[in-house]
Amino acid sequence: MDHVVFDEWNEEKQRIDGKTHKPPYVSVGDIWWMSIGRNVGAEIYGKNSTFARPAVILKKLTYDFYLVAPTSTTVRTGTWYVPIKQNGVSMTVCLNQIRTMDYRRLQSKLGSIDDEENRRIRAGFLNVYAKQ
Repeated sequence: MDHVVFDEWNEEKQRIDGKTHKPPYVSVGDIWWMSIGRNVGAEIYGKNSTFARPAVILKKLTYDFYLVAPTSTTVRTGTWYVPIKQNGVSMTVCLNQIRTMDYRRLQSKLGSIDDEENRRIRAGFLNVYAKQ
């Protein structure tokens, strides 16, 4: 891995940490562009200069801290993945990459999942994380 990419992410992370604004209005089921970062190994990472990718808000833990599932446009199959469509684009919700995120990582709202997609994501989550 090129260390320059990690240095760029560290600079972006410092910029994000320095933001001072109120958290935007966020609802469960929203899809937001989020600065996910440059991560290690099989961890999903963001792209472009802000290291962003869309993520689904699974739960508001506090008004400024959320449980999210990153998405990918790569078609993936298996119990860890739930296919959705957003603005006509096929996406995969990556349940194996769920994480918590601070509001300052939010960039812009892309849209929201519908009730059926929400049901499938929740069922997938329970299947993966609550199954004995």
